[in-house]
Amino acid sequence: MQEELIEQAELYEHHRVIVDRGQTLLRIDKFLGNRLEDVSRNKIQQAAKAGNIIVNGKPVKPNYKVKPADVISIVLPYPHHEFELIPENIPLNILFEDDAILVVNKEAGMVVHPGHGNYTGTLVNALAWHLKDLPLFQSGEIRPGLVHRIDKDTSGILVIAKTESALNKLARQFFNRTTQRTYTALVWGHFDNETGTVEGHIGRSIRDRMKMQVFPEGDQGKPAVTHYRVLEQLGYVSLLECRLETGRTHQIRIHMEYIGHPVFNDERYGGDKILRGTTFAKYRQFVQNCFTIMPRHALHAKSLGFIHPGTNKEMFFDSDLPDDFQQVLGKWRGYTKERV
Repeated sequence: MQEELIEQAELYEHHRVIVDRGQTLLRIDKFLGNRLEDVSRNKIQQAAKAGNIIVNGKPVKPNYKVKPADVISIVLPYPHHEFELIPENIPLNILFEDDAILVVNKEAGMVVHPGHGNYTGTLVNALAWHLKDLPLFQSGEIRPGLVHRIDKDTSGILVIAKTESALNKLARQFFNRTTQRTYTALVWGHFDNETGTVEGHIGRSIRDRMKMQVFPEGDQGKPAVTHYRVLEQLGYVSLLECRLETGRTHQIRIHMEYIGHPVFNDERYGGDKILRGTTFAKYRQFVQNCFTIMPRHALHAKSLGFIHPGTNKEMFFDSDLPDDFQQVLGKWRGYTKERV
C-alpha cells in the first residue's frame, strides 16, 4: 500500500491510499481504520456519510468493500493532537446558532484554538464551555468543530460545527473552496487599478520559521490566490476588500507585503513602520496615534458564505468593522480631507 499526506490546509487533512494488489475484500471503514493513525472508525464512517471518501473518483459508503488497486481519497476535518482542552466560561459574540452550526464574530486578540503557549483563553476553550453537553465537544479533540481559523489579531466571522456530520460537510466545502470569504484590510500605499489578483505559493519562511513567505516560482509552498478591490484611497493608505480563493496561513498579510502594500500596523510583515508619507513630525505623530488606537494589524474577516450542512440552504453572514478599525479609518479620512 502507498500512502502519503497530501495537504494539511486550514483544519483538515487529505490522505491518498492505493490498495495493494494482494488485498482481500474488506469494508473500507475497517480498512482505513487499520491504516490511518489516531483516526477512529466512527470518524471514518462520518467522513463516508458526508461524501468525503472517494474511491476511483466516486464517493462510497462505509460498507464499501475495497479491492486490489483501488485508489482511495479521504478528507478528514482535523488532525489528532495531544492536548487537554479546558472548558472556560468566556463570553462569545454569537451571530447565529442552531442544532448544526454556530457562527461567531471573534474579537481581535483572541487565539482560535489551543497550542504551544496558548492553552487557555482561546475561542475553542470558550466553545468547550458553551457546547459542553454535545458529544463532539466531549470527544477529547483539541479543535472540536473547527474547519477554518483566523489569526489572533484578526477580528471577524467564523463558523463552527456542532456535530460530526456538520463538521465533515463543512470541511469538504472549505477543502473544495466553495465557501465565500471576504476580508477588509487597511494597507499602506496607493493603487493605480481598482481591482487586482495576487498569486504566489505560500510556505514557511526559510529565514524565520514564525513567518510565511511567497515563492513566486511555485517550487515550494502551496498555491494561494487573493483577489482585491479598492474601497477607498486615503492618502498614504488604502482600504481594500480581499476575497480568498485559498486559505493559507497569513495569506492576505503575506500577499499584501509581497506586492509592496503591507497591512497597516502588521508587526510581523513590516506594516508597523511608516512606509508612506511625509517626514514631518506632525505626520509621524499622527501615524503613531493610529498605531496606539489599533495596536494590531488592520484586518477583519468581514463576511462568510457557505451551504448549511443540515438544510443545504445558502447562508451568508456579514459583520461591521470593530471600533478600533473604524476609529483609525475616521482619522485617515480626516487627514485626507485636511490635505485636500
